Amino acid sequence: VQLQASGGGLVQAGGSLRLSCAASVGIVSIDRMGWHRQTPGKQRELVASIASSGTTNYADSVKGRFTISRDNAKNTAYLQIDSLKPEDTAVYYCYVTRWATIYWGQGTLVTVSS
Repeated sequence: VQLQASGGGLVQAGGSLRLSCAASVGIVSIDRMGWHRQTPGKQRELVASIASSGTTNYADSVKGRFTISRDNAKNTAYLQIDSLKPEDTAVYYCYVTRWATIYWGQGTLVTVSS
């Protein structure tokens, strides 16, 4: 499974971004899709995920501001990020799990200026 991530960039605090993660296989065969993020010196942390059932899961720090969705027809997951904060600055990695294997996309840098 190959993943193509896009949508990062530089944005002011309070702004919005949408990250995309396109999979090379039909995502109906994927158990879960989501994003982690990582800042220098810190462990990668789960931000949001969505199961094949549509059930979503969010880190407490992003609840109410991040929304994850998936478009099965486009084999793509999206992460809508609103009300961005400087502490959201990180490299965001999309991932999928399929048949008990995790696959990672390339990192996408999100920089939030205060």
